[in-house]
Amino acid sequence: MAVVVALGAFLMTLFGGWTAQRVTDRRHLVLGLAGGLMLGVVGLDLLPEAMDAAGQKVFGVPQALLLFVGGFLFAHVVERLLAVRSAAHGAEAGERTPQVGLTAAAAMVGHSLMDGIALGAAFQVGGGMGATVALAVITHDFADGFNTYTITSLYGNARRKALAMLLADAVAPLVGAASTLLFTLPEELLGSYLGFFGGALLYLAAAEILPEAHHEHPALTTLLCTVAGVAFIWLVVGLSGG
Repeated sequence: MAVVVALGAFLMTLFGGWTAQRVTDRRHLVLGLAGGLMLGVVGLDLLPEAMDAAGQKVFGVPQALLLFVGGFLFAHVVERLLAVRSAAHGAEAGERTPQVGLTAAAAMVGHSLMDGIALGAAFQVGGGMGATVALAVITHDFADGFNTYTITSLYGNARRKALAMLLADAVAPLVGAASTLLFTLPEELLGSYLGFFGGALLYLAAAEILPEAHHEHPALTTLLCTVAGVAFIWLVVGLSGG
């Protein structure tokens, strides 16, 4: 059953990526929405899950929060190092490095893989739990597909690379759900990963996606798209029971 439900996640992810492609003439709105979706996923979905699974304290601070900050700093350091490397090879200041986009998209694929694992584990617990998690996974995989294509493209990668990362993100829940037939990921490890990934995703949203959205079009409609993205994730979390 988990694998069958994961097929829905596969289709929803592709639909999200297709939507991101179709609205290229409103790029600032796309980026504003993507930033809101990413912010909502981090603050309302990933971080609470990470705290539940890996909330034990390390020197007075919850482990999930330490990894959250670590993920943010890691994304910042990687981007700076890649920017310095590109500058050394003649790239102009401020020019985006495609490797950052591919790395971020790969992290989205990893997140989708974890979604599939969570889906399979939930169905192992029971049908009711599985249905709840299925609703959350299928619905927010639209945001995953949307963000994966947008991030990859934003950093100057060719369309075929963006589509390849989108396809990988769509397949990941299927692989994750199928893998639960063989093993179960420890809850603490899953929570630690979610915390770290959430920090990296927040950096991309706050330092890259949203500033780019408002750079040339600082319009109220862009801001409203960002708010709508957060509200959409809030709705998904609420309908899924948290």
